[in-house]
Amino acid sequence: MHRVLAPILLALAVMATPAAHAVLPDEVMGDPAKETRARALSRELRCMVCQNQSIDDSEAPLARDLRLLVRERIASGDSDRQVIDFLVARYGEFVLLKPRFERQTLLLWLVPPFVLIVGGLALWMYARRRPGAEAGAPAALTPEEEARLVALMPDDRPSGRS
Repeated sequence: MHRVLAPILLALAVMATPAAHAVLPDEVMGDPAKETRARALSRELRCMVCQNQSIDDSEAPLARDLRLLVRERIASGDSDRQVIDFLVARYGEFVLLKPRFERQTLLLWLVPPFVLIVGGLALWMYARRRPGAEAGAPAALTPEEEARLVALMPDDRPSGRS
């Protein structure tokens, strides 16, 4: 019984542990509510070194500096929006993992759906124009194929006589 139960309990314990983050113990704020805000903001900000990772997950020194800056701004009384605006003013829109929908980022948001639609239309038009694209249309046989078919067919067709 213990041999079966032990691996199951170990698997449950591993699945129940939270995901590992790069936040070091000396970065954690004393107030749990402010720490929760800092962690939420850190998940929205891009590590400038890793570029496809949030500063919450990154172990890069610059990510640590940004995490400390976020906590410093929160401790000084800034709202979440003020913290984000400060970092965008300092590092540009690139610091956001999910860019805002604004005039400057309009192409970033609209080009991918446009490309998908145009690509889908192009594939649809290609499929319609392809020869033999009709589902039930039999292909015509060449004279050589017809002669070969006649030679292969047995001559046991009814002759019409009784």
